Amino acid sequence: MEKNIYIPDLAKIIRIDSVTANEKIFDIAFIDKEVQKSFNFKPGQFVELTVFGVGEAPFCVASNPRNNDKFQLCVRAVGSVSKALHNLKEGAKVGIRGPFGKGVFPYKEAEQHNVLVVAGGMGLVPLMSFLTYMMDLREQYKNVMIIYGAVNPANILYKNEISYWNSRDDISVCVTVDNPDDKWTGEIGVCTKLIPRVDFKPEDTYTIVCGPPVMYKYVVQELEKKNFKEDKIFLSLERRMECGVGKCNHCHIGEKLVCVDGPVFSLWELRNIKEAI
Repeated sequence: MEKNIYIPDLAKIIRIDSVTANEKIFDIAFIDKEVQKSFNFKPGQFVELTVFGVGEAPFCVASNPRNNDKFQLCVRAVGSVSKALHNLKEGAKVGIRGPFGKGVFPYKEAEQHNVLVVAGGMGLVPLMSFLTYMMDLREQYKNVMIIYGAVNPANILYKNEISYWNSRDDISVCVTVDNPDDKWTGEIGVCTKLIPRVDFKPEDTYTIVCGPPVMYKYVVQELEKKNFKEDKIFLSLERRMECGVGKCNHCHIGEKLVCVDGPVFSLWELRNIKEAI
């Protein structure tokens, strides 16, 4: 019998890490081991998580899709569901639907090409599934550069992972903050100011962008000044989603539904539908 996409599977929070004052990372595994074994997601896909008695909300999967024992979400406490999730303890049960989304990061297409990743704030979270996948298979990709911008040093996510990337000689990592503290010795300003430093050949580069919607316009402008190609620039629109299965029309853009056709689109796709960026 075909699975009912509206009924969540029962899962358990097996680990919680507080990474900033407002963000926590949740390691989650399905109660049914067969369900966990069959939970195969692609970089850029998302799930719908239910906090029982409160509601449901979409969250991108932030872990390596090659790890089949569990999956990971990084959640900021901003809405009723995310705040309720933050109040749960390890061992608590939640409901999970998914994974959802056909538009994913070009993890296969980018093989044997340069990869530029530009992330702003929480935009690093959806990218983690692609980044961890790529680190596992680093030999499949050419030059890799990661540009990440945060409001201040206290808001930088995945500090351990960034430190690890910095320790490698096959990855270029640039982290910048808008508001530095007294101890900050890195870059200052928005992440767009670092794009002019990229010296990858445009025709041989895939660029992946995720962050606050307001940043996309300026990132794209900087990329196009360097002649990066719109069919090789990918943006995530995951903030617009709600039901996950294309029924509520909350994420409707022209003839596209972000939750079904996305959440990742090429710049070329977005410019060829109504309400393009």
